[in-house]
Formats: sequence, C-alpha cells, structure tokens
Amino acid sequence: MSWRDLLPSGCGTHHVHITGGSAYDERFDGVLKFHAPGLAPVHRAGQAWHIREDGSPAYQRRFARTFGYYEGLAAVASADGWHHIAPDGEDVYPDRYAWCGNFQQGRSSVRSDDGTYHHINLDGSAAYRERWRYVGDYRDGVAVVQAVDGYSTHIDFDGRRIHGGWFVDLDVFHKGFARARDEDGWMHVDVRGRPAYRQRFLSVEPFYNGQARVERFDGALIVIDETGVTVADLRPPRRSEFAALSEDMVGFWRTQSIAAAVRLGVVKSLPANEDEIAERCGLTNDGARRLLRALGELGVAVRGVENWSLTPRGEFLLADHPMTLADAALEYAGAFTDMWKRLPEALRRGSDWAAPDVFEDVARDDDRRAGHHRMLKSYARQDYAEVCRALELRGDERIVDAGGGLGVLGQLILEAHPLSQVTVLERPEVVTMGRSSIPGLCWRSGNLFAPWGVDADVVLLSRVLHDWDDDAACQILANARAILPDGGRIYIIEMLLPEGGVSGALCDLHLLMVTGGRERSEEDFARLLSSTGFRLETTRRLASLPSIIVGEAS
Repeated sequence: MSWRDLLPSGCGTHHVHITGGSAYDERFDGVLKFHAPGLAPVHRAGQAWHIREDGSPAYQRRFARTFGYYEGLAAVASADGWHHIAPDGEDVYPDRYAWCGNFQQGRSSVRSDDGTYHHINLDGSAAYRERWRYVGDYRDGVAVVQAVDGYSTHIDFDGRRIHGGWFVDLDVFHKGFARARDEDGWMHVDVRGRPAYRQRFLSVEPFYNGQARVERFDGALIVIDETGVTVADLRPPRRSEFAALSEDMVGFWRTQSIAAAVRLGVVKSLPANEDEIAERCGLTNDGARRLLRALGELGVAVRGVENWSLTPRGEFLLADHPMTLADAALEYAGAFTDMWKRLPEALRRGSDWAAPDVFEDVARDDDRRAGHHRMLKSYARQDYAEVCRALELRGDERIVDAGGGLGVLGQLILEAHPLSQVTVLERPEVVTMGRSSIPGLCWRSGNLFAPWGVDADVVLLSRVLHDWDDDAACQILANARAILPDGGRIYIIEMLLPEGGVSGALCDLHLLMVTGGRERSEEDFARLLSSTGFRLETTRRLASLPSIIVGEAS
C-alpha cells in the first residue's frame, strides 16, 4: 500500500490506511497529511520533523514546526526563523523569514521581519524587487498582492501588474474571472481587471461552467451567468426591501436621539440608573427610560445589573474625549438638517437656491465656531496619522497647509519632521483659535481666494477642495501654484469617488447642501490639476477614508 493511501487518524496521533488499521506503531502529539515524495509532518514534545510511511524519521534534524512538502520543498520554523527544506532535511537557502508559505508554481510567499511580503523562487531568490503588505499563492501564473493602502491587484511571475484595477478584496482567477470587491460590493472581474457586469452583491462564488452562485444584499441566493443575468433563483430574499427602505427613511430618528442625549446631558451623566438620569437631566422618568432604551438600540449605551453605562462607541459623545463627536451630533441634528431640507430646491432646474456660506455662519457665532472646529479636529485626528506617513516628505520642506483648521495635520508633520517649516493658512478667527493650541506651527491669516503671500516647497489641501465647486477649486489651485517653484508638490487629501460606482454619493450630496461643494473622482482631480499648472503624479490610496492625490507643479 502506498503513502497516498494513508490518512491522519481521527485522534490525530498517527496515520491509518484508507481501508482501516494503523500504518505503524509510533504515536505522536499530532500529524498532518502525507505529500510527495511520501513524507508527513509530525510533532511531539515541542519538536517537529517529517516521517516516512512506516513512521520512521526522514532525517535527524528537529524544528519548532513543520508543514507539508509542496513541489519537493517544505516550510519549517526553527529558533532562527522560517525557511524551506529539502526531503533530506537540509536547508534550501540560507535566508530566514518571519513566516513562509508553501511553493505553488515555483513561487512561495514569505514575510520578512519588517512585516512586508513577497515571493521567492525555488532556490530562495526573490522573484521581484517590490514588497507588499500581503501576497497570496500563484495560480495559473497570477497572484493577488495587497498594497499598504489595503487595496489589492494581480501580478504575474515577474511581479508586474497585469491590469490597472485595485480592489478592496480580490481572489485569483478561475476560468477567466476573479472574485473582486469594491466599495459597493462583490463582483467578478476579467483578466483586464474590468467588471464583468454592473451589479454588486453581498458575496459571490467563482464561476463554474459559466455560472456562479451569488448572494444579493437582501439575502436572496441566485445563480448568474457571466454577464450578470439571473438564470436561477435559489432562495427568496431574507429581508424585505419595503422594510429596508423604510429603515433608511427614518435615519433621522438616530440623528435626533443621539443629539438629544448630548443636548440633555444624558451622555455625560452616565453611568447611572434611569431614576438618576431623570433627576440629573430634568427628564420625566418615562422619558429617561425611553431615551436610554433608544441609546441601547443604537449601541451607544448598555444596561447593566444596576446602571446604564456608555459603550466604547458612546464614549465618543463625551465632550472631553480627544476625538469627541458631541459637537458633530449637534451640528447634524441642527444646522445641517435644516440645510438638507432644501435638497429638492438645490436639484431643481430654475430654482433660486444658493449654497449657504457655512464658513461665515460659523464665524459669526462664537459657540458654534468652537464646536464646529472641535468637530473638524476630531475627524482630522481619525485619519491624519496615516496621512502624515503616506505623504513621504523629505523632512526639511517649507509647507503651507492651506485651510488647515486647528493644525492637527501640521502638528503631526512637525512631530515626524522637526526640521520642516509648517505654515497653516486659515481664516482670521481660526488662526486666533489655533495659535494658542499648537506651538511650533506658523500661522497666517488669509483668504484662499486671494494671493497667499508666502513661498513654499509643498502645499497641502486637506479636505478643502471638496467644499467648493470647480471654478472656486481652480482658483484655490491657481493660488497654490503661484507660491510653488517648478517641481514643487501639492498634496490633495480627499475621499475619491469610484469611477462608475456609487460609494460616497450621499457625502457628495451633503457637501452640495452645506457648502455648495462636491466629492470628486481621480479623473476629476487630474482635470483640475492640469488646468491650473500641475501634473497628476500619483494617487496614494489609504486604508482610511481619504486618499492622497499628488500633483507636481509644471
């Protein structure tokens, strides 16, 4: 009987013949399957090695962990790191890694001590120079790789990208198509990285003879062909579209409940029981109970044995939280809600609607100004640490952070690059607020639409251009170009709308109603840059919401 007829026993301590009966007398703490050339990984008493079909050791060395042979080589872990060995137990190459995969098609994925991944050849040499956040196994000459921004694409044996597509999640190709997910959901893409159809799904399986089983967002299971057409219904929807639409329409329930909890002082009064909340916040007992239960449904508060208390999510509503959203709750439930009521007028042809001047409105109201900029500061702290690293600054530049708010990004840059000079260009009332909060930053009062009066090597526009229409955005970019030398760089930090997708569309409408601005795609930014003296150099996608559009002054 061949080793191919041996299987791990039910207890996992030895191998048995496929027809029954132990293959040998030896017992181990654990065993794995046999692989060509007829060796199986085993471990006992903290040591691991490979055995032959009769249970005898294939070599004398011992390791911390051993795995199956693939293409004649096995991954092992020892005290000095991970590597691959030949069937005689000898090292294939001298290098050591933090982790090794198995060889597939002459390539194995490995993780270096710095956390980056790449593929190696059978002799241990690197298959290409690039390093990735993660890499998968090769199949039919193609592997999935993930960049530092969390997006994935396909590469060939030489490490070259085979198409221009980047996806939130991605699989290898199977019968000419790969499973892929973008911001809108799962789909199939062809070898050019293009969607096979327009729909998106909650999940998709690989195509099998021209058909694939997929799950819709309403929970229905269907079978589609390679053009996305439904060819079979396997399960009816598990969620009513009527109920789902109704749920979307009452989103203001959540907004107003959260804002009421902040405005009434309920959030800052927790932990407490219902009677204590009623007393402290001047509520009826019934009102306190009903609001607390609503906060429980929203995941903001949780009821314990005696008291209600804030969840980690709810703690963001505390006014003294370093990333407080208390001010955001009041803005969304108050001024922003009022602005959204005029959405039909903003969209209707021939309407006399005009975008509100939210910046002037905020400037005139001392209380709102403080809360508004605390809100913006919280959102900045959420994303800008990653942004700062991704800028890849030299470290000694003169930087103008135009519309930089209270200087969160500028402070992060100074901490990372003490030799840089960072100037925050802002409205006078914002400069007054910012000067007292962050030492080391230079502050300059100014108007984005007038000459800036300062020279720079780098201009930052972080969540600025989305507040303006194209004409105004071009004016801001032209002013940025005027202070940069040829070859100077501009970094535009914004959420990118996907080409042909719908993700971000509600945020786009929000900007229309609050500032008259808009979200844009990479193609939109390329057009704006080209018309104002810049060349789009690259776009760096981040794992967080914003991306970095890098332009060079030309």
